[in-house]
Amino acid sequence: MTEVSREQSAQWLPIDQENNTRLGRDIIFDYLRTAGVDRLYGVPGTNEIPLIDGTDVPENHVEYVPCLHENIALGAAMGYARHRRTDAGEVVPGVVGLHVTPGVGHALGNLFNAFRSNIPLLVLCGQQHSNLLIQEPLLGSDLVQVARQYTKWAYEVRGPNEIGMAMQRALKTALAPPMGPVFLSIPWQFLLEQGADPQRGRFTRIAGEFHAQPSELDKAADLLATSRYPVIVAGDGVGEAGAWRELQDLATAIGAPVYNEQLSSYLNYPHHLAHARGELPSAQQQVRQVLGRKDSEAVRDTAFLCGFNAQAQLVIYNWDDGPLIPGHLTQVYLHNDPWQIGKNHYGAAAALGDIKDALPKITAAVKTHPRYDKAHVDGLNEELAQEDRALAGDFQQRAKEIPERGVAPAMLVDALNAALRDHSVRLINEACSDTADFQQGLAFDAPSSYMSSEGGSLGYSMPASLGVADAVFGSGAGAAADGKRPLVVNAVGDGSALFYLNTWWTAGKFQLPVLYLITNNKQYKTLRVGLDVLRKSYDWEPSGAAEYLELDGNPQLSFVDLAAGFGVDGCLIDSAGDLERALADAVQVVDGGEPYVVEVLTDPALPDMDEVDINVDGRLSTSRGNSAIWNFGPA
Repeated sequence: MTEVSREQSAQWLPIDQENNTRLGRDIIFDYLRTAGVDRLYGVPGTNEIPLIDGTDVPENHVEYVPCLHENIALGAAMGYARHRRTDAGEVVPGVVGLHVTPGVGHALGNLFNAFRSNIPLLVLCGQQHSNLLIQEPLLGSDLVQVARQYTKWAYEVRGPNEIGMAMQRALKTALAPPMGPVFLSIPWQFLLEQGADPQRGRFTRIAGEFHAQPSELDKAADLLATSRYPVIVAGDGVGEAGAWRELQDLATAIGAPVYNEQLSSYLNYPHHLAHARGELPSAQQQVRQVLGRKDSEAVRDTAFLCGFNAQAQLVIYNWDDGPLIPGHLTQVYLHNDPWQIGKNHYGAAAALGDIKDALPKITAAVKTHPRYDKAHVDGLNEELAQEDRALAGDFQQRAKEIPERGVAPAMLVDALNAALRDHSVRLINEACSDTADFQQGLAFDAPSSYMSSEGGSLGYSMPASLGVADAVFGSGAGAAADGKRPLVVNAVGDGSALFYLNTWWTAGKFQLPVLYLITNNKQYKTLRVGLDVLRKSYDWEPSGAAEYLELDGNPQLSFVDLAAGFGVDGCLIDSAGDLERALADAVQVVDGGEPYVVEVLTDPALPDMDEVDINVDGRLSTSRGNSAIWNFGPA
């Protein structure tokens, strides 16, 4: 039994002591201090000045980090929340201050990303003076209505006495599983008025670890133990639980390949573990084939959907072509979020509980099941091990290829991995065209070593890099268990990078050590692939040459020159021969405590869609075997 210490015996307090009346602004900082928050991101606005001023109060222990756009500030809070922990290992929410209606509007893209990726944020918005709201003042609107659909809870404070209660509820809600963003609109004058806070900055943390019902775990184990050809999909619930090893043990126990859900925000199952097969493809029939068929002779019979969130990350869906998860598959679910269990399909077993706790129980029950066929599983594991070796060999082969133009993404990733051999990487990935190579070619220590976004709204990675660097280095946290020095890398395509280049202003101002790796193919490459998919899927031809997808022309862009304008140094790599030296130099600069930009001209070649059947197993590929995941935005 856990004992809870009491500071003093219970006693009835005088009302003035119990109410703990304080300035509204100071009540907010009491709660931030309790939550372990030491950064506030935002774009300064008049309404937020009282709040920002609180960061100049030494005992608040919060630093204000100004950004040049609200979506940058919110993205930075995302990166911070993904990596920041208290000394006791508790999750710390990201906190961002927004400015009235335009601020919320500007931040909606990354608010959506945070909501879909279950990232705990406290969004504080400076509303107009409460006496003006009925009169439709400048910049004023129903801010709660704007933010509500992408938050777990949204509320507008109606007086300074509500601030403490609202903060308690907001932090409790943001950090309770499944985690996510919350939104508080605060008319600015309440920050400068006195309010009561009997809680004195304390808020309820709901324990996130709870046991799944044993009978449902037994049902799941029964279905998996008797399956002949199972398949596993690892969703963000696995990454959040830190359950790599536990899922590997189950995959080995049943002889199943493991796919990550599409656009996963964690690396839910890494390539260095047995049976990893990367992310699910992004075309309907490919998903059906991957999940439903083992090979040309055998079909799969059971799908274990573990922590599965992103269940329909597609652009095209045809009802006549059948459900994404083929109907012949028996579906087994495990998650700590009831909404995600059986969300779109029927589950024969549906276990609700802590994933890291439940997986070993399922594995143990599988191995002791009376119908468990170990010899059959050993055969499956040997087949999968052969495929593992073939996939690793394929990557190494592609890492040696020299394309007609630019640098092959696999070669870039392989060289980067070599340059980081003495480091523990923290990758924020938005190189949409090259996701498969970054996931396969880099060494990751933990699920959170990789960050992307399930939302798919572009412009998250450069902003998130600010918060990741703050969390990893500003708090002294983030060192790997083996003592390797952490290094923050932001891999971002040229199209995505152009959304928020002004991120570099904040990176340069605070000297945040981030290696910005711009994979520049001089076009919206994934959109070009998408255009070809549309052409082939609908037997349709575009009306013109789609020059709107080109970035190679007038004006000529140099990301190195653009970064220099914000005080950040960098270099250009336009040939394979420059990779090793340039990356080593870049890592040395970042190790020294400065941001640095490496612009790499990558292979612009597209898959030959005449050689690709989007209705069969496998990813889109060129005749040379280059794998690619079709994502949803410019890169």
